[in-house]
Amino acid sequence: MTKHGLLAVVALLVGCATADEARPAARPAAQPVATAEVKPEADTAVKPAATPGEAKQLQICGDPSNLPFSNEKLEGIENKIADVIAKDLGMTVAYTWWPHQRGVIKRVLNTRRCDVMLGIPKGYDPVLWTKPYYRTGYVIAYRKDRGLKLQSLDDPQLAKLKIGVLVNTPPHDALGQRGIAGDNVIGYQLMFDSNFHAEDYPGKVVEDLIAGSIDVALVWGPIAGYFAKKQAAPIELVLLEDKPETGNRFAFDISMGVRKGNTELKDKLEAALARKHAEIEHILEDFGVPLLPAAEEKARRKGAR
Repeated sequence: MTKHGLLAVVALLVGCATADEARPAARPAAQPVATAEVKPEADTAVKPAATPGEAKQLQICGDPSNLPFSNEKLEGIENKIADVIAKDLGMTVAYTWWPHQRGVIKRVLNTRRCDVMLGIPKGYDPVLWTKPYYRTGYVIAYRKDRGLKLQSLDDPQLAKLKIGVLVNTPPHDALGQRGIAGDNVIGYQLMFDSNFHAEDYPGKVVEDLIAGSIDVALVWGPIAGYFAKKQAAPIELVLLEDKPETGNRFAFDISMGVRKGNTELKDKLEAALARKHAEIEHILEDFGVPLLPAAEEKARRKGAR
């Protein structure tokens, strides 16, 4: 996995120290705000018994405005998955809200204001990551009524189409490698802060595609799937083929992250993720997330041939 590719995914999902330090602060950062406890719905399933003195809350580091992943109204993918995991562990969910482009790991997770971050790419070194609970990737998105039949970034049609792409992401780099970098490529901002530039939200490229102002969007799969499904739009999503041997990484395993050294919580989360795999997959599909086999599963399948 290239460092650039991993950091691009981190920026999309949870922010990263590199991006945070590179951008001047527009105003002093707000202090983390803890919400009231979020209690799960009643569940008749048998839950693991809590040991004496064990925490009864699953303390989540949440982004307050980052759909489709999370928001303060608890409408996002990660909000729903957090509920499932907490319920399985016999716990309730409590959030500390902090925009995930603002050094959330250093300032919030590592200062023990919260304990768990969802949506961490496997291999992201500032945290201790769990086994992945899903795998997805970047997609080529286009309106089905255009009849484009695009399958890869090597399709010659791309040179003549208006392409929307999030800047400094693996698909953006791949276009440049193919000499596609002219006026037909429209860049959209990778970093998003709802406090200052709400108009730059990641889903804008998909909504522009739906509106017809661009012909093709190269975008992170969960974002494409969510905004297309939200508007019931006739959008075709084609997952880009992952080619690590060429330096083009388009697919990533997604894990949960805890503070380094917190192996006890990591182990508990992994056990819950295994027990709730089917329910989590249903949530992802309900949000329109295009799914791939996890890297380990893909390797096993390849070895069995």
